[in-house]
Amino acid sequence: MKAAVLNEFGSFDSFKITEIPTPTPKFKEVLVKVLASSVNPLDFQVRRGDYKNELVLPVITGHDISGVIVEIGPGVENFQVGDEVYYSPEIFKGQGSYAQYHCAHESIIGLKPKNISHLEAATLPLAAGTAWEMLVTRAQLKINQTILIHGGAGGVGIPTIQIAKAMGATVFTTARKVHHEFLLGLGADYVIDYKNEGYIQKINQLTNNEGVNVVIDTIGNNTLSESGKILSQLGQVVSIVDIEKPQNLIEAWGKNATYHFVFTRQSRNKLDELTKLVENGKLKPVLTKTFSLSDIGKAHGLLETKAGDADFYGKIAIEIEH
Repeated sequence: MKAAVLNEFGSFDSFKITEIPTPTPKFKEVLVKVLASSVNPLDFQVRRGDYKNELVLPVITGHDISGVIVEIGPGVENFQVGDEVYYSPEIFKGQGSYAQYHCAHESIIGLKPKNISHLEAATLPLAAGTAWEMLVTRAQLKINQTILIHGGAGGVGIPTIQIAKAMGATVFTTARKVHHEFLLGLGADYVIDYKNEGYIQKINQLTNNEGVNVVIDTIGNNTLSESGKILSQLGQVVSIVDIEKPQNLIEAWGKNATYHFVFTRQSRNKLDELTKLVENGKLKPVLTKTFSLSDIGKAHGLLETKAGDADFYGKIAIEIEH
């Protein structure tokens, strides 16, 4: 099979398309013909070496797969050949998604939503799975609660808005003015122009100084320390961002706040719930651009250099040709 192999950590051109043996499914594993993948910030962080102590080169990276099961390993009970599935590989334990075939344990894969394409489905497992982990597993968001989602137009922000709204929350989010109409269309109740408005003052104004029940941090910087100023009593902060500097949490201490730090875990149950949301029209993938596997470096370059630009939002898909 062909794969985009990472032979060294570094720049966009570190990937080399290489012919390698097709893996064989082990106990409880299935072999998936990969039809699509995607690119996430985690992917370019891995490529440039942020997690080099967790990986042994050469390595196949990538965190999203949508495809078709072509072989069943011994002991598999819940899937059969021909099933269309999607999932996020456990690359710190094995191969990633940038290849024509992939073996996965049946406990981490789910049936692909029937009403979307493989390219669209491949944009969901890591990003939407992270949103689910933050909202459902950690914050246990409840109907009629209020939530502020930082970075609403980002790859994780987009599904987080939709899932939070499906759960019955009042959704505040921050974004550039150019994205406001789009995010309101996704279901956000209020969008704050963080370039021209102070979100702390705006949230306190909109909530009559009661604050929000949950803050979702996808941007980092001083968000952890500032969140205490807009939390309600017993409020929660959920972050997916690496902590690079000390944070002063005195404001959060006064609110009896809870902080959660999330690195997404794989789960079939989570994917099954996401599939229900997609098929019920409550979660829609936002696919911005598609690249071929041979252009994986260009896809990384686009996301890494354009993710913060005003004219860029949504996800980049990778079409795996056979």
